Amino acid sequence: MAAGKDSTYDERLTAPAGWWAVTAMAGIMGGLVFLRMSPTAALIALIVTAALCGALVVAYGRIGVRVQDGYLEAGQARLPLTALGAATALDAEEARLLRTTEADARAFMLLRGYVRTAVRVEVCDPEDPTPYLYLSTRRPEKLVKVLSAR
Repeated sequence: MAAGKDSTYDERLTAPAGWWAVTAMAGIMGGLVFLRMSPTAALIALIVTAALCGALVVAYGRIGVRVQDGYLEAGQARLPLTALGAATALDAEEARLLRTTEADARAFMLLRGYVRTAVRVEVCDPEDPTPYLYLSTRRPEKLVKVLSAR
């Protein structure tokens, strides 16, 4: 199948805007701690604290899900599409159940708590002990459509 718009998928699981507000507040708190020393020390602490928190937010949200060139890439996992079975879109409640009470300890989970929906993808490779992949995604129907089009 030729690589087209319907055969590729790329999503970054970026952190929500509220995390940036927390980053700003952490910077302000860092500045307040050093305010007694001097305004310069407070400014430096504010900048350093906000920069470190911002780097953590960016790093945590950098992870993504990609379907391209016959492979599914999800975080550190990279599987050929031929090793995958059925994909199922999960709404918020189904995703919650699958990541909590109905979870299988052998499953690969690309989990971001701030993304409420997900996709469950069966792994059909007999050499792989992983029964399924749990992939947090903001567009589960689109990911299922791309995985089903292979």
